[in-house]
Amino acid sequence: MSQVRLGKTEIVVNKNGFGALPIQRISFEAAEDLILTALENGVTYFDTARAYTDSEEKLAYAFRKNNVPRESIYIASKTMATDAEGFWADLHKSLELLETDYIDVYQLHNPAFCPRPGGADGLYDACLEAKEQGLIRHIAITNHQIAIAEEIVESGLYELLQFPFNYLSSDRDIALAAKCKEADMGFVAMKGMSGGLINKADVAYAFINEYDNVLPIWGVQHMWELKEFLECGKNEPVYDEAMAAFVAEERKQLAGDFCRGCGYCMPCPVDIRINDCARMSLLIRRAPTEVYMNDFFQGEMQKIKDCLHCGQCSSKCPYQLDTPALLEKNLEDYEKALAARDESK
Repeated sequence: MSQVRLGKTEIVVNKNGFGALPIQRISFEAAEDLILTALENGVTYFDTARAYTDSEEKLAYAFRKNNVPRESIYIASKTMATDAEGFWADLHKSLELLETDYIDVYQLHNPAFCPRPGGADGLYDACLEAKEQGLIRHIAITNHQIAIAEEIVESGLYELLQFPFNYLSSDRDIALAAKCKEADMGFVAMKGMSGGLINKADVAYAFINEYDNVLPIWGVQHMWELKEFLECGKNEPVYDEAMAAFVAEERKQLAGDFCRGCGYCMPCPVDIRINDCARMSLLIRRAPTEVYMNDFFQGEMQKIKDCLHCGQCSSKCPYQLDTPALLEKNLEDYEKALAARDESK
């Protein structure tokens, strides 16, 4: 398995990171099985967040129950705090739930700006103080907006950036990874499967493996998902001409504005499941029919008709999408697909 050095952090890990967002949707025992399997296969970088409900607690449970030495793993967590007071509350709660004295990589979670020393928000100064106290080892940040991410890299203030990165990434996104390498800044790739739009693990892995400074953190909920990535790590697929041609066709199909499923638009005041419904047209073309065209999702899609057009979702979208318009278009496509399915029976 390839290894990756995360820039000036000097963290070196196998090129398979564990994204712990999905484990909030499964039991402690199921999460433990995934985490233990990952550990047994050389995974040592685990990414979670205070916002991921009980994800931190589940990681701690698995590590404690299996007597995992703290120094053998790297834990990354995040805070969505907007001021120093919130920062300290989140950090201490994460340390408590993770059952650890320190967090290796502590990330400011998708701020709408680049926090700097002396800022009125106090976030960066709090990071510095936490590092001085030994509560965190490395100051890091996540983002979804390319302009802010570029500013973050140019600032030289952060040791690591987490950003969406996969074979659907734009040329500008790909250039961002190169800028991080030039700045000796760690680069962690979230959304390696583009929130479920990508359905070939070998191609996803091979593409990211072309970038020797990029660590993908795969969000896994099922053992079969984890085993796909572990197998890629053991027998690394080669990004050849056939894969490149496949990716080129994928990019054509997914060109233009589409929902990445990040969920920052949520919650919706009328309970629309925006991060699924706003990309349903793509999902139903890329997954087995029964996954998204069942009674549950039919009910969820009908909620789109209750949209208030309040603008909250659009104002919070990191990609500046016209979310209400996307929802309406996806409902139209979904109903056409349902009708076509029923006619074919």
